[in-house]
Amino acid sequence: MKKVLAGFVIAATAGALLFAAGKKDGEAAPQSSRASGKVVIYTSMYQDIIDAISERLEKAFPDCEVEFFQGGTGTIQAKVAAEKEGGKLGCDILMVAEPAYALELKDAGMLHQYKSPEAVNLSFPADPDGFWYPVRICTMVLAYNPEKYSKSDISVTLKDFATDPRLKGAISMSNPLTSGTAMASVVGLLDAYGEKYFKDLGAQKVAIESGSVALTKLETGECKEIMILEESVLKKREEEGSKLEVLYPEDGVLCMPSPIMTIKDEYSANKNAAACEALTDWFLSREGQECIIAGWMHSVTKDKDLIPYDSLPKDKMFSKTIDIDWEKCYKQRDSIRTMFEENVTIKKK
Repeated sequence: MKKVLAGFVIAATAGALLFAAGKKDGEAAPQSSRASGKVVIYTSMYQDIIDAISERLEKAFPDCEVEFFQGGTGTIQAKVAAEKEGGKLGCDILMVAEPAYALELKDAGMLHQYKSPEAVNLSFPADPDGFWYPVRICTMVLAYNPEKYSKSDISVTLKDFATDPRLKGAISMSNPLTSGTAMASVVGLLDAYGEKYFKDLGAQKVAIESGSVALTKLETGECKEIMILEESVLKKREEEGSKLEVLYPEDGVLCMPSPIMTIKDEYSANKNAAACEALTDWFLSREGQECIIAGWMHSVTKDKDLIPYDSLPKDKMFSKTIDIDWEKCYKQRDSIRTMFEENVTIKKK
């Protein structure tokens, strides 16, 4: 599977068909009775979202101790790589930003295969062999501050974000060397607009920094426009009453289905695949997806009422996307990172 998202309608159809035979006569036992012991999850989700999910998991799985380690996808990849050298990982489940790492670990034979009965309700494609499932949708967008600048002062496409002379020295984006969503976005933009896009970004003197720093600069007016995850802006709008606005690029959003995957018992921390299967089902269930949208990310299911605060329904949100080649994202990771550094972080200096 090279491109997970070629359009929402196609994805929804594929998601419905992948596991059409998922639920059978004699359904699985209740999730809570299938999960006991300990499970460690490595995830790139924000800590406050993890805290909220942990409370729900304690109630849903009273006999299962679920422990989270939080870090960016780059941090998690480095941690897993180091642990692989010892022949055993410190986790049982991985929930990273985008599917490329799931493809890599599947190819390495490190993932546990499981056909979840919840897959019939997915509106985004999962691994056809059951090695990983989309669990949340992260979306890269543009954002600006209407209290500092008019919409007519900024670009309305990702393409113009890199070339509009009015934005020079006043734009920001995340670091693809540490952020999985940023890396995936670079791959999508590279395929869409070529290497020149990144030469232009370097010439624009784009700042490479965390989303929190970029949002602060947007509020003060130091930045006119930023490329950022939608969830970061929605969170600020709901929790702080911020006036910052999401701008959905006219040339398409960059959409990333973030996977959940279980490590094979022979490599996992607690050899507890049964509990991991139950937790996977919970994350894909209505209750689990309610936690996802409460964290300002989009649901992966067909439930039309599951919409993050102040966002758009999925059919509008993903009506136009910039495709991302996930195999390229994984197999050409090092060369693409080098290209980015040479054209953006080094050139701008």
